[in-house]
Amino acid sequence: MLRYIAIRALSLSLSLVVASVVIFALIEVIPGDPASFMLGLNATEETRAALRAELGLDGSKLERYFTWIGGMLTGDFGTSYTYRVPVSELVLDRIWLSLPLAIYALTLSTLIAFPVGILAAANRGGALDYGVMGGTQLGIAIPNFWFAMLLVLLFAVTLQWFSAGGFPGWDQPGAAIKSLTLPAIALALPQASILARVMRSALLETLGQDYIRTARAKGLSRRQAVLRHALKNALIPVLTIIGLQFSFLLAGAIIIENVFFLPGLGRLIFQGITQRDLVVVESVTMLLVFAVIVVTFLVDIAYALVDPRLRRR
Repeated sequence: MLRYIAIRALSLSLSLVVASVVIFALIEVIPGDPASFMLGLNATEETRAALRAELGLDGSKLERYFTWIGGMLTGDFGTSYTYRVPVSELVLDRIWLSLPLAIYALTLSTLIAFPVGILAAANRGGALDYGVMGGTQLGIAIPNFWFAMLLVLLFAVTLQWFSAGGFPGWDQPGAAIKSLTLPAIALALPQASILARVMRSALLETLGQDYIRTARAKGLSRRQAVLRHALKNALIPVLTIIGLQFSFLLAGAIIIENVFFLPGLGRLIFQGITQRDLVVVESVTMLLVFAVIVVTFLVDIAYALVDPRLRRR
C-alpha cells in the first residue's frame, strides 16, 4: 500500500511541475503589455517601465517563472495588478463561495444519481430503465448555462422564489444557501445524468459476474443481490466520476458564476483575464490545477481501499 501511495504521489508531483510550465507559457504568449493596459494609451514609456519594474515584469521569463513558483511554494501568490492586494487574500475571499457551491452541487448530483442508476440497473430493459436513460441523455445534452437561465426565468422572475443572482455572504447562512441553490442545481443536472449512467453500467457489468449468479441461485432477489454484493464492487468507476466531477465543479463553474453574478474563483479568473491581471490568472489557475490533481490522488487512494488488488501493485 505504501509503495502504491508513493508512486501516485510522485506522479502527482510531476503533474504539478508540467502544469506550472504549461500555465506560465500560455499566460506569456498572451499578446499585450499589462502595464500599458493598466496605465492607458497616454502613459509615457518611463511610467510604463517603472510599473513593469514594480510588478516584476522586467525580468527574463525564466527568472519570473522561478520567482512565481518560489512564491507559490511559500504561500506568496503575488500581488494583484488590479486590486493591489495579495492574491492569497482574493483567493481566501472567493474560495468560501466556490468550495461550498461545488460541494452543494456534487451532493445534489450524488443524491439524484445513485438511486436513479440503481433503479435503472435493477429494472434493465423495462420502462423505468428506458425512461431513466432518455432523461439522462437529455440532462447531458442541455448546456448548464442555458439550463441556469431557464431556472432564473422560472424560479426567480416568474415564481420569485429565489433571487436572480448575487451572494449575501455567510453572515446570513439561510440566505446564502438559498442564493446557491439555483447555481448548484444548474451544475448538478448534467453531472447527475453522467453519474447515473455510469452507476447503471457498472452495476449491470457486476450483476453479470459468476458470484452474483451464485447468490441469486441461493435465493437472493435481484434487489438483495444489488444492494448486498454488486453495489460495493461497482463503486470503483463511480468513484472516478465523482472525483472528476468535484474537480470540474470547483474549477469549471466560471460560466455559472457569471450567470448568477457570484463572486467565486471562476469569476475572479474571468475578471483577471479581462483586466489582464496575469498574476491572478496564473496563481488561481495553478491552485485549481493543484486541487484537481489532489482530488485525483485521493480517488486513487480510495480505489486501493475499495479494491485490495491495487495495493499489491
